[in-house]
Amino acid sequence: QVRLVESGGGLGQPGGSRRLSCVASGRTFSTMGWFRQAPGKEREFVAAIPWRSVVPYYADSVKGRFTISRDNAKNSVFLQMNSLKPEDTAVYYCAADDRIDGYLRRFEAEFRYWGQGTQVTVSS
Repeated sequence: QVRLVESGGGLGQPGGSRRLSCVASGRTFSTMGWFRQAPGKEREFVAAIPWRSVVPYYADSVKGRFTISRDNAKNSVFLQMNSLKPEDTAVYYCAADDRIDGYLRRFEAEFRYWGQGTQVTVSS
């Protein structure tokens, strides 16, 4: 059974930092990533990192502020969020896919497996 379990959500201050973690189990994933959904908005891509890749990719809205990384030995993916803004407030979802095709996934329908989400609130 595949499981993705996020942690690290909570309250952050503008300009501050938070680190999200996602531990996966059940299989090995080629691509792991993060999406977020703000109140009243659609879920949107944040960042993703392919298997054995040193080149992650990001949404323009978080580029330069967020860093995604993964520990393949622990089947985990992380999201370091710096310079937080109120507009980063959202439920953050870990996403993963096991297809090995070289495709850089960034759309919701392209990820087969999802976590339950963790709330991040940025407010002073």
